[in-house]
Amino acid sequence: MREPNPITAAAMASQEPEFRQIGVGPWSVQHPGVPRPDDPIHPDFVAGRYDAALLNEGDRRNVLDRYRYWTVEAIRDDLDARGRHGFEVAVENWTHDFNIGSMVRTANAFAAAAVHIVGPHKWNRKGSLMTELYQHVDHHPSIEELVSAWHTRIQREFDAAGQLDRADRDADSDGGSDMDRADMADATAQSREGRVIALDIVPGAMPIETYQFPERCLMVFGAEGPGLSSKALELADDVVYISQFGSVRSINAGAAAAVAMHCWIAQHGRGVQSN
Repeated sequence: MREPNPITAAAMASQEPEFRQIGVGPWSVQHPGVPRPDDPIHPDFVAGRYDAALLNEGDRRNVLDRYRYWTVEAIRDDLDARGRHGFEVAVENWTHDFNIGSMVRTANAFAAAAVHIVGPHKWNRKGSLMTELYQHVDHHPSIEELVSAWHTRIQREFDAAGQLDRADRDADSDGGSDMDRADMADATAQSREGRVIALDIVPGAMPIETYQFPERCLMVFGAEGPGLSSKALELADDVVYISQFGSVRSINAGAAAAVAMHCWIAQHGRGVQSN
C-alpha cells in the first residue's frame, strides 16, 4: 500500500479544521418562548416576509443576517427598496461558460441593478449558488438587441429625470447664482451619462486602474478563452482591461468581472457595509 504524503498525513492528524456554523437554527431553538415573526402579534410582523419552513427548520443560506428566515421574494423586494447600484452586468453565453454563475453571484454581492444573459437561454448556474433568485435576470438573443434596448431604456430614464430637474430648477429660480446652477447642471449631466463598457484585453483598451466608471453603465463580459465577441467590442463605448504582472495573458473571467464590479463600487458605492 502506498504511503500517504507526509504533509497529508500530518494534516489528517492535526484535528483541523474546525469550521464555524453559518446561519441560524429553528426559531424555537434560537428564540425560545418568543413569538414567531410570522405571527401577527410579533412586533416585527410583516405579511409575507417570513418563510415558515425556514422558521421551522433553520436558515443556513448564504444571506446577510438581516435576511434570516425571509422569503426569496421578500429579500429581492428589500434590495429593490434599498436601492440597487447604477451599473448593470451583461454576460455573453455562447460557450455555456462555467464562469457565468460566479459573475451572477458577484453581481448580487455588489447590488448590480440587473444581470443580462446574452445568447442561449440555458446558462451554467452552478457557481451562482442560487443568488440569481435575488437578482433581476434578463435574457437577450444577441448583444446588438441588448445594447439597443439598454440605450433606449436609459434614455427614457434620463428624460424622465430631466423633466423633474427642470421643474426643480424652475421652483428654485429665485435662489442661487448662475454659476451654481451651471455647476449643478454639469454634474447632473455627467452622472447621467450611460455607457456600455466592454472588459477585454485588446489593442486600444484602457487600463481599469485609471478608468473613471460612469455612474450609469452596462459592463459586458465574455467567455473564458475567446473573450468578447467582435460585435460586443464594436458596440462598446469604452473597452477596459485589467493590468496584469505575471506570466499569463489573462485572469479567470469570473475573477475579472469581480475586479471590474468592485472598481465601480470603490468609485460610486455607498460606503463600507457591515457584515
